[in-house]
Amino acid sequence: MTSAHPFPHRLLGSTSVAVSRLGFGAAALGNLYRVISDESAQSSLSAALAAGIAYVDTAPHYGQGLSERRVGAGLSDGITLSTKVGRVLTPVTPPPAPGTERHGFIDGDPFEPNFDYTYDGVMRSFEASQARLKRERIDILLAHDLGEVTHGDDAKGHMKAFLDGGYKAMRALKDQGLVGAIGLGVNESEVCEEVMAQVEIDAILLAGRYTLLEQTTLDRFLPACQAKNISIILGGPFNSGILVEGIKGDTVPHYNYEAAPPHIIHRVRALQSVCASHSVPLAAAALQFPLAHPAVACVIPGMADAAQVKANVALFETEIPAALWDDLKSEGLLHDAAPIPKARILS
Repeated sequence: MTSAHPFPHRLLGSTSVAVSRLGFGAAALGNLYRVISDESAQSSLSAALAAGIAYVDTAPHYGQGLSERRVGAGLSDGITLSTKVGRVLTPVTPPPAPGTERHGFIDGDPFEPNFDYTYDGVMRSFEASQARLKRERIDILLAHDLGEVTHGDDAKGHMKAFLDGGYKAMRALKDQGLVGAIGLGVNESEVCEEVMAQVEIDAILLAGRYTLLEQTTLDRFLPACQAKNISIILGGPFNSGILVEGIKGDTVPHYNYEAAPPHIIHRVRALQSVCASHSVPLAAAALQFPLAHPAVACVIPGMADAAQVKANVALFETEIPAALWDDLKSEGLLHDAAPIPKARILS
């Protein structure tokens, strides 16, 4: 299936790999926190392609291969695709019982992910992804979850394995034309700066660290990306959903996959109030805000079904008055240096 590609595109770094400004995060297709059917997964992909979304991100970690299998079954060759390395999947015997949750995914495929950032580990992971995705060439390959947030005291060892071996494997795949762009897929900017100082990468999929709710990466990280011509693929624009749901009554929403602390709840209430005063959904402002930064090539909210695809497309296309951004700045809710979207963010 192909699409009309109405969304504008951006090139990643100095490569020829283009991503649509609105992308599709496919973690939910791996049954993240809840089971979805194969039919629902395929309908969400079909809806995304029909709407003009032309970039899909997945990973072996998402459902222990399930997301990649579903993406491989539902995508045509004309869609830009990213997946990740850093975990090697090994078979689980006997398969887990139905309803089993592993690593946040329910009823994933019968494999167990094991961290492996070595040369051989990256090559094995890539070859397995090629099979699940039914593609010889994968447009974007990202080293997944390097850093202390994931690895704690083991982070240094994994970083050494990546720099000594895994990165060389990614570079070799790019040199062979099997990959178009290479980079990182992480939730923290500090590890990105460490890698950027030592090797060349094209892109970083950064989840949740440059959003309507937090912009500390403006101080150092994003300028460094601009200086090195490294593009940002912005994941988690809703900060685990809190920028979609907002604050309702006494319910405590999630932020960074955990219950939101009081200071975050207070800030979201303030953001919500300003958006309401302009009759703009909080989620629309959250989805469009990151795209104003010149380093950000696209945003990729997670989508589990066709209804979520439709909702995200509508949020992306919502007209937002310049006065809303001005009010957010005047109330101290946006970083002083944060670029703000123009009247139309679709360019």
